[in-house]
Amino acid sequence: MATGNPFNTILKTLEKPEGGQFGKYYSLPALNDPRIDKLPYSIKILLESAIRNCDEFQVKSKDVEKIIDWENTSPKQVEIPFKPARVLLQDFTGVPAVVDLACMRDAMNNLGGDSNKINPLVPVDLVIDHSVQVDVARSENAVQANMELEFQRNKERFAFLKWGSNAFDNMLVVPPGSGIVHQVNLEYLGRVVFNTNGMLYPDSVVGTDSHTTMIDGLGVAGWGVGGIEAEAAMLGQPMSLVLPGVVGFKLLGKLRDGVTATDLVLTVTQMLRKHGVVGKFVEFYGEGMSELSLADRATIANMSPEYGATMGFFPVDHVTLQYLQLTGRSDETIAMIESYLRANKMFVDYNEPQIEKVYSSYLELKLEDVEPCISGPKRPHDRVPLKEMKADWHACLDNKVGFKGFAIPKESQNKVAKFSFHGTPAELRHGDVVIAAITSCTNTSNPSVMLGAALVAKKACELGLEVKPWIKTSLAPGSGVVTKYLQKSGLQKYLNQLGFHIVGYGCTTCIGNSGDLDESVASAISENDMVAAAVLSGNRNFEGRVHPLTRANYLASPPLVVAYALAGTVDIDFETEPIGTGKDGKTIFFRDIWPSSEEVANVSYSACFILIPRLKLLGINIVFSLLYSLQVVQSSVLPDMFKATYKAITKGNPMWNQLSVPSSALYAWDPTSTYIHDPPYFKDMTMLPPGSHGVKDAYCLLNFGDSITTDHISPAGSIHKDSPAAKYLMDHGVDRRDFNSYGSRRGNDEIMARGTFANIRIVNKLLKGEVGPKTIHIPTGEKLSVYDVAMRYKTAGQDTIILAGAEYGSGSSRDWAAKGPMLLGVKAVIAKSFERIHRSNLVGMGIIPLCFKPGEDAETLGLTGHERYTIDLPSSVSEIRPGQDVTVAIDSGKSFTCTARFDTEVELAYFNHGGILQYVIRNLIGSKQ
Repeated sequence: MATGNPFNTILKTLEKPEGGQFGKYYSLPALNDPRIDKLPYSIKILLESAIRNCDEFQVKSKDVEKIIDWENTSPKQVEIPFKPARVLLQDFTGVPAVVDLACMRDAMNNLGGDSNKINPLVPVDLVIDHSVQVDVARSENAVQANMELEFQRNKERFAFLKWGSNAFDNMLVVPPGSGIVHQVNLEYLGRVVFNTNGMLYPDSVVGTDSHTTMIDGLGVAGWGVGGIEAEAAMLGQPMSLVLPGVVGFKLLGKLRDGVTATDLVLTVTQMLRKHGVVGKFVEFYGEGMSELSLADRATIANMSPEYGATMGFFPVDHVTLQYLQLTGRSDETIAMIESYLRANKMFVDYNEPQIEKVYSSYLELKLEDVEPCISGPKRPHDRVPLKEMKADWHACLDNKVGFKGFAIPKESQNKVAKFSFHGTPAELRHGDVVIAAITSCTNTSNPSVMLGAALVAKKACELGLEVKPWIKTSLAPGSGVVTKYLQKSGLQKYLNQLGFHIVGYGCTTCIGNSGDLDESVASAISENDMVAAAVLSGNRNFEGRVHPLTRANYLASPPLVVAYALAGTVDIDFETEPIGTGKDGKTIFFRDIWPSSEEVANVSYSACFILIPRLKLLGINIVFSLLYSLQVVQSSVLPDMFKATYKAITKGNPMWNQLSVPSSALYAWDPTSTYIHDPPYFKDMTMLPPGSHGVKDAYCLLNFGDSITTDHISPAGSIHKDSPAAKYLMDHGVDRRDFNSYGSRRGNDEIMARGTFANIRIVNKLLKGEVGPKTIHIPTGEKLSVYDVAMRYKTAGQDTIILAGAEYGSGSSRDWAAKGPMLLGVKAVIAKSFERIHRSNLVGMGIIPLCFKPGEDAETLGLTGHERYTIDLPSSVSEIRPGQDVTVAIDSGKSFTCTARFDTEVELAYFNHGGILQYVIRNLIGSKQ
């Protein structure tokens, strides 16, 4: 039973310097515990949350002690509860979250409970940014045309979200066309410090997108979780968190001229992947911090999922305060933030002696060692120095099929596919670029690289270079501020001249919303089996993600995206080979169009005088050289731009404002809808939990190797015309042109179940080398779609399991990667290792995650996937312990031992109830609140 907070004795009042008070806060220094001074800043945020929420029920005094004693407890994998200050959603993950909330209200109603208890108890911000596709590109009216198509396709979903924003308390929905969720979070939604009814506390956030970590660059603790975890957090449930180790990453020196933040983040990603940071926080510190703008920090924090960390955290310092001023936060708010963080010793002031923090392990990078690079062709952490790119590309053509190989025979590597592009003779070779996209919050939030791209375009235009017309070029900024400063600087026209017109404000190419390639280009690729390339300024390049026809996908800085578009190929050595031919037949090299750091800064400095007086008002005494060698964009990025942009987004846009929605508290489900469908999660649910269950005589539905990502598992991208989901849509009267994407239909479980494991590049060992979304029905030997085989087993009452290798479920956090397998009847996944969020999501949907013992896997144990599997679990959940050994028997009479990856007691409770949502509903009905 909850009691009063035992830490109320350290509740202090924070006084304003000019008189009056900001509010009350729980004072960490008042605990007088020397261990706290040595804690990493990121761990202090967990500590403050535990102290403030301590009720000796959900959060206990012993949890607070575990965090204070972090240096000794973190190596022991102890569990702590954590209550984030708010929840962040985007529309792909937000629609199913709101569907689940609406469905939970119905379940509460049916069980005799109060449906209004299903209401967010913390602020929930939902940004609609994942629905816009690049249908129209290289056109002045691309933004309007793509938005009109976006609303035509998604009107029903958008109306549902608008209903949710009215029906649920504490929920803000940011309309389509406003920007990318993480950039909007950074520039507008991030509080840094909350003041709720006079109580001050650090901002923290969990989001249903793995790149929620971008906010870590602002000193806000944030990371990605599955939709089901986020829903529980909304409903006041503490998250169960294994107290993480913290890697201290020391930055020294400064970047060399012409090296970008993208080059830095790809280098950091490779270093951290090699070090091993899965499940850990990374905290950055050192003298090099003063050389990194807030935007550079956010770029590094954004790619935490790519290097495997839960967070890539940058503590709040003067650079953070400058950015808050720059983005239009009020002087009073910034004064409150600084005063609170200083009072709680959570602010880094480089003018004061620094107390050495204790970290679990240490890394160091001299910024001057970073060199220009890109990553690919299939994984974000496969970094390639730019000077080695041509050699690396040829090695990829030669290598056997894999992360760094396409196995193109030598005699075919110089193949030329000739075609006609709207009457113009054209040709494609292996490595030719067909998509060049400046996209993604990772980079479009960073003015230095965006202005750098525009300067490349300007120089190229002045020299007479052009981009081939069949390359699909696009620019999708993360917020309207980007458009304002590109226009103010006079550089947008040069991007337009090369075909990089603005196509919309959303994720686009980075999440596979790249739109169709021209039919002539698509045919040339398909008919000649060409390895076509995409170059994008995104954060993910897994196979099949960017576009089904681009087998090689490279992550690069925005300036490099423009450079590769001009070159037209990734098969080029920029140091020795010309990038093209300019006016009067002059040969142009990469060095002729690449801007220096000084040139980028010069674009920025012209309006610097506008900002300096504002910074003086803050009382920030910083030398001019630090002022915006750190924040590169004074001339263009000004507070008024941010204020104007975000004042406008809260008013919506005409298409959004015209949507008519009902005002009812319970949603009126439309049984004919192919977008929003009442899911079956709570069908026949009673107040009695179903209890623990094992698996008996299960068939193997799929047998995978290593690195199966959520892009392979979860329905994503376009809906293939021959897929089970397409058949369902056609059976319901939907024309092929109106299929839309899987992401847009995440609110319909019927479509999502059919799209689970539907990735065209998925490799299932049961198919003996064949690639694609099919599997074998073991009893008959028939080869069918994964969905059709799963339904055969389900109809026959037969359990199924999945065999997998290492890093199963890596990639974006997607709740459908767990919901889909559950709806297909999968009872367990046996893997070498799991990605953190995905494993948690499997438990949340009642699926048993098991790990092979070290040194063992399906191959070493001689498992083919044609066996039948029995997993022996105690019938009472009280007899199961986190991480205990479990015996798996197969029908040959053999057996092997696995580790049950229920990592906490709370996860066992979820399993006992049949899933996290069922657990929440029963608890809410049983509570007296």
